[in-house]
Amino acid sequence: SVDTTRAEIVRRVYDCAGPFVVNDISAGEDDPGMLETVGRLGLPYVAMHKRGGPRSMDGLCDYPEGVLPALTAYFSEFARRAEAYGIAEWALDPGLGFAKNAAQNWEILERLDALRIFGRPVLIGAADKRFTGGDTEKAHRLALEHGADILRVHDVAAARRTILQTAA
Repeated sequence: SVDTTRAEIVRRVYDCAGPFVVNDISAGEDDPGMLETVGRLGLPYVAMHKRGGPRSMDGLCDYPEGVLPALTAYFSEFARRAEAYGIAEWALDPGLGFAKNAAQNWEILERLDALRIFGRPVLIGAADKRFTGGDTEKAHRLALEHGADILRVHDVAAARRTILQTAA
């Protein structure tokens, strides 16, 4: 996969390497041409929820209706946009650590199955996030127990152990 928020990068990589998975932390919000490009090229896409940017996101953790209802509303709207642009294959990433406090991150992991309503793979990126306090394996275990399909990992050996233990 290629992590990018820019359609131009998607076009360049596609021209050089052919099909790949686009992992966009902005779900198409940072570049108005992103979703059209992904749809036209027929690429699989990972849409992540976030609010703000690196300097502002820690102050944007207020979800009056609750973090899970906010994520559900966000991905409902994204599903509509993806369909409009012809993106057939997409996964969702609730964006742990991106405008969510520690309690909200743990709540997302414990109630992850609520996002299964979209019928899409759920990707979790908990590796080395502050809220885990160094216990990424605990976050991965919770994610797997509650419906995560894909783990974005840094320590492959530790993730493998966690997957095998969770499956047992």
